[in-house]
Amino acid sequence: MFYRPVYKKLEKRMNEPRRFIQVLAGPRQVGKTTLARQLMNSLPFECHYASADAMGAGDRQWIAQQWEISRLKLSAGKSDTCVLFLDEVQKVPGWSEVVKSLWDEDTFNNLSLKVIILGSSPLLVQRGLNESLAGRFEVTHIRHWSLSEMREAFNISLDEYIYFGGYPGAAELFGDEDRWQSYLQESFIETTISRDILLMTQVNKPALLRQLFYLGCNYSGQILSFQKILGQMQDAGNTTTLAHYLELLAGGGMLCGIYKYAGQEVRRRSSSPKFQVMNMALMSTVVNQNFEQVRANPELWGHWVESAVGVHLINNSIEHGFELFYWRDRGREVDFVVRNRGRLQAIEVKSQKHKTALPGMDAFVKAFKPEKVLLVGSGGMDVEKFLSMDVKQWI
Repeated sequence: MFYRPVYKKLEKRMNEPRRFIQVLAGPRQVGKTTLARQLMNSLPFECHYASADAMGAGDRQWIAQQWEISRLKLSAGKSDTCVLFLDEVQKVPGWSEVVKSLWDEDTFNNLSLKVIILGSSPLLVQRGLNESLAGRFEVTHIRHWSLSEMREAFNISLDEYIYFGGYPGAAELFGDEDRWQSYLQESFIETTISRDILLMTQVNKPALLRQLFYLGCNYSGQILSFQKILGQMQDAGNTTTLAHYLELLAGGGMLCGIYKYAGQEVRRRSSSPKFQVMNMALMSTVVNQNFEQVRANPELWGHWVESAVGVHLINNSIEHGFELFYWRDRGREVDFVVRNRGRLQAIEVKSQKHKTALPGMDAFVKAFKPEKVLLVGSGGMDVEKFLSMDVKQWI
């Protein structure tokens, strides 16, 4: 049985009498298809599953064909409900317009067809929803696996999670790092860039996007200006292009930018981003050191720990809808600032025992008066406890 919390949520919704369009959006390799197939096996009524992955370039008529199969199952009378699962739907050009038309037909004809749409490019899925399906859908964001989920499924340790990250398909390869890296390169990194971003979005400088990804993974947890990044790039570009490519990488669940907290939105958006991988495996895949070497270096391991806290926060922010920032002023810094419904919480990560003073937190508290402050690591909340916690419980 699929144990992730979203499974129980979907199982409960399947038993609701009304029809609906449920969208499951999340990066590759996080278990969306497994969830759908196991959900199908547990449901007491008719289901139909189809994936656009098998179609190549995609065809708008494919959706109509799958929809008609579901309608026929419904009309056969074996059950009064049928659930249609459409996987990788963002690969079909104009998919949201087709779904809207078919959904409205069923509304007119009073057909009780429920639809679950799965997409591995959240940015592209959301774009289609906003264009055509306003008011007709509910989105569930399927994030990368947390420490608690990986530990429950594969019994991994805290240190293994911090280095190897939360890809369930790669868990059995932790003992062979060469195979583990090859798996991630082929099954997630290259597939996401080549099939979910470059083929489906206008990218004029694909080499620049790839360089940005690898550079951002190397500098995860660090603040870099786009201007400084351009100086390290082999391909020419500009800061606007880099900001756009970072948005695309974030939409693919790979790499995002956390921006500075400031009183004005204009100042916030003009700030330099703190780069943040969205799964620790991506940071470890690009480093030229193995697990034992990184773990044996206290300063280097400190960067991994802080980035792991960032991974936990960024994925929780996607799931629960809060905003995540950092703060810096005159050399004083707060690692993470959470804003939820106007309330502020500040988080500092201290992985090394000799780091005692926290002038950045003191300055931030004086300037912005957050509702809560939290120290994670040495002298504060245990890292393992924080990474095992649903951040919603804290905010």
